[in-house]
Formats: sequence, C-alpha cells, structure tokens
Amino acid sequence: MTSDLTLECLAIGSLPHKNLRDAFELVKENFANIPFWPQMVKIDKNEDMIIQFLENMPSFFSDGEKIFLETESDKFFEDLEQFFTDYEEILNDIKLSEKYAVNTSLSFSEFIKFIREAKPKFAKGQIVGSFTLSTTLVDKSGKCAFYDETLREIIIKTLTLKALWQIYKIKQANFDTTPIIFIDEPSISQLGTSAYLTVSQEEVIDMLKQISDVIRENGAMSAIHCCGKCDWTVPLKAGVDIINLDAYSYAQNLSLFDGDVKEFLERGGKIAWGVVPTLDKEALESADLDKMISVFEKAVTYLTQKGIDEKIIIENSLVTPSCGAGSLSEELACKAMRLTKQLSESLKERYYDI
Repeated sequence: MTSDLTLECLAIGSLPHKNLRDAFELVKENFANIPFWPQMVKIDKNEDMIIQFLENMPSFFSDGEKIFLETESDKFFEDLEQFFTDYEEILNDIKLSEKYAVNTSLSFSEFIKFIREAKPKFAKGQIVGSFTLSTTLVDKSGKCAFYDETLREIIIKTLTLKALWQIYKIKQANFDTTPIIFIDEPSISQLGTSAYLTVSQEEVIDMLKQISDVIRENGAMSAIHCCGKCDWTVPLKAGVDIINLDAYSYAQNLSLFDGDVKEFLERGGKIAWGVVPTLDKEALESADLDKMISVFEKAVTYLTQKGIDEKIIIENSLVTPSCGAGSLSEELACKAMRLTKQLSESLKERYYDI
C-alpha cells in the first residue's frame, strides 16, 4: 500500500540565493507537497548549519572569530540550572519552546507563512545533528565537547528544543501538517576512523535516539541525513522514520546493511534517496531526467539483489538532492531542485500500479 510520502520529493536545506523571494519561489514551484525551510548562507553567516542552532545554548561563546564553550564561570552554572528547568517544562508544554526559537533565521517566517497559506500534508525543518555539533565545538582548552558529559547533554537538549520549536510553529501554522525534522549528521560518516576510534556506536545511537524519540512523541517524523559513506547501522537503530543518503555516490554502501534495512522498511521506515548530485558540480551540469531515473533504479537494485522486495522499497522511497545546494550557483541549484521534482513525477508514473 502506498503512503502519502511514496516517491515524493523534498530538499535537504541550504540554497545559494541572495534574494529570499526567489528562494521561496523555488520552494513553492518544486516542493509544494513537502516545503522545506531553506538556510540562506550567502545572505547571513548565521544561517550556517552549525551557528544557526547555538542561540540560547548554555556555555556557547564567540569572540567574533572562534566559537567555543565556556564551562567554568558562575554564569554558566546559573544558566545551566535554568536551562534544565526550561527543558523539563517545555517537554510538558511545547509552546514554551518559543524561548529557544531560532531568531536569527531570515527565512523561517516565510516558511511558516507558506504552510499557513498552502496547508501541505508535510513540511520539513532541520537541526544539525548532536554528534556533528558535539564533535565540532570545543572548550577553551580545545577539548572536543563530545568527551564532556555535561556539554554533550547540553547539546542534545538544546537541539531537541530547537526541533520542538519548529514542530510547534509548523503545527501552529496548520495543525494538519505533519512536521518532518531532519537531523543533519555528516560527521557520522567518520565513525570508525582514526579521529573517532574511542567513540562507540552505542553512544552515538543513544544521542540520536534521544532527540528522535522526543520528535516522534510530539507528532512529527524524524529523519537522519548523512551525505557520506557511513555505517548505516547507527541511524537505522536510532529509531528514526526516514534515512537520507547520497544515493548518487554511495547507494551501494547502504546495501551492505541489508538486514537492518529490511527490518527498517518492514516497520514502516522510509529511504529518501539523494539521487540528484549537488556535491559534484560537473555531474549536475550533465545530469538529465533519464540519468536520474537510472541512478534511482540502480540504487534500488542494490537492495533487491540482497533479497529485499522491490515493492516494499518503492512504497517507502522518497527522492531528494544528494545534499544541500548552498555551495552551488543559483542556476545549478535551480536545476537540482527542478530535476528532483521531475524525477518524483516520473517515478510516480512509472510505478503507479505499485
């Protein structure tokens, strides 16, 4: 049985546009069924996926050039106590998440306005992943935040609150719209490398699961995006509803975890195939619809060759660009978005009798 998400298209996040209206015209034109909140990094550096979610996080400090975490001041302990109180109160009353809004966003109000007017069935927001953020931020001594239990907990809870705020605002705009919150986790592709030999899978799964569980408990869907080759055991066991990969470059990598993928699909999990290349400009320049269909079908074949039924794969498939489009020219970003929509429409026709 197909679902409202079968072979739908959505986008990952960033756009290169310097004009907000042009960016939203692109969203409306290509992603009317699942509009997304675009990050406009070329307009404001605060739209960066790391910086955007740090507002009101205890211990966050910037000297104008570097971002680091301060954990030794009296103010830190005062802020921390209030933060933990806020967290528990917001879990019981999501509207209180306004205190942890992303006030620096240029585009979020337009995103919410579109939801209010168009009333789509779904709408996509995002947060940076807790593992990615905790391995990016350091304290004053240069120690990675991941290795400090207090900082790690702060990061997990801060990002949970940012997700809850988005859910609240989307539902406030249209109660019948289901929020889809993507957790952007590029750094999980580095698990198992020399940089993270002391990090266990279980630790990362638990970090992701904590956020995903709260997202799902509040009437939204959770998703994990990783645009690199990774051990998909981690996101598949984190309890998310959707996994999103760069299927243009790494589709075969997912098939290495066929047992977990099969179990994920059988419980209703979705695969969002990042078919349209946004990380390879030359590939995007030469891309056309026929090539994208071929990439999608090849990606599906990697799983069917492992014994997973094609019907369950297609029923639970969506299509996306391989990653954000913020580093592209506006022209190429527009091409990527339009190709994604065209691919979705073509695949729906191709598999209409599924």
